[in-house]
Amino acid sequence: MILRAIVIDDDPSWQAILGELLGDCGLQVDLASNLTEAIQRIKETPHRLAIVDLSLHPADHSNEDGLRTLEALRLHDPACQSVLLTGYATVELAVSAITGYGVFTFLRKESFQRAQFKDLVNRILSTPQPGSSGSASLAAPASVSTVPPAPSARAILVDDDAGWRSILAELLTDAGYNPRVCNSLGEALGCLRREKFTLAVIDLSLTGSPLWVAPASDDLEGYELLNATRSLTLPTIVVSGVASVDDIQRAYDQTGIVAFLEKQTFDRAAFLRAVQTARQPASNLESLTEREREVLDLLAQGLTNKEIAEKLFITSNTVKRHLKAIFEKLDVHTRAAAAAKALG
Repeated sequence: MILRAIVIDDDPSWQAILGELLGDCGLQVDLASNLTEAIQRIKETPHRLAIVDLSLHPADHSNEDGLRTLEALRLHDPACQSVLLTGYATVELAVSAITGYGVFTFLRKESFQRAQFKDLVNRILSTPQPGSSGSASLAAPASVSTVPPAPSARAILVDDDAGWRSILAELLTDAGYNPRVCNSLGEALGCLRREKFTLAVIDLSLTGSPLWVAPASDDLEGYELLNATRSLTLPTIVVSGVASVDDIQRAYDQTGIVAFLEKQTFDRAAFLRAVQTARQPASNLESLTEREREVLDLLAQGLTNKEIAEKLFITSNTVKRHLKAIFEKLDVHTRAAAAAKALG
């Protein structure tokens, strides 16, 4: 069976480049230069892949006919995977394309690399089409231009969606981080054990489920990572399409995250504010467990070990163990110093 692709771009040179690369991947390529041609081709023939430029007018960089093309693909050829390739897309527009039009990922023309594009195409071709049976494969992240930051500013980014990995990696780079991109629980846990990071950005659902098919909370692999980052006292931001009230509350209460941002309403400024908050030195109090915080609060009230034990229905030896852990985490050596930390 011959697989077809369509390149929708008003620039003949980009049509030639993309047509050649797609042909090398074994695809028969159709071309369209404007919205009218694109809709006609889409209605005439089903395609496995569409490469869509945002602006389809050479003299109007604000033109967004590419979005109308994506809408036509969703309506007339829903099994076609689409990639937005443009020199003008903002992060906000890219997020809209991914969440609103089902775009697989977006690529920037100014950082386009032929080898990585061919690799992306081959990975898309190896994944089941939307609506087909079988579990989706994990796609590699799109190319992201990075400027090497300070070695200490390293972030781990964990998301199974190629488009979101690209968007978040770009924002982290702009914020001065060197992102280490992972697309699965196993890969991320391995990185956390082998490497040092100063920030984590994690999606709760790492199973390839689309935003509208949210797994049950108990099945969300992201919580395993949140527990790992908490044990490492690593500041963590959640960016997830799974955003029930219970999920959000659980993430804050049980794992002490810095922020929870929903993909459906993602805002770049809010994300960068969360990154800035995470960059600020965290209070050592945040590293305490819930029980350790209870012990510390009672100590700050002037209670003895015995009185603390009676209040919490635990033994005095257990109180001593908690105090030892508290002193180590707060880097203090006396009860008075610990109390001072608790009282701010």
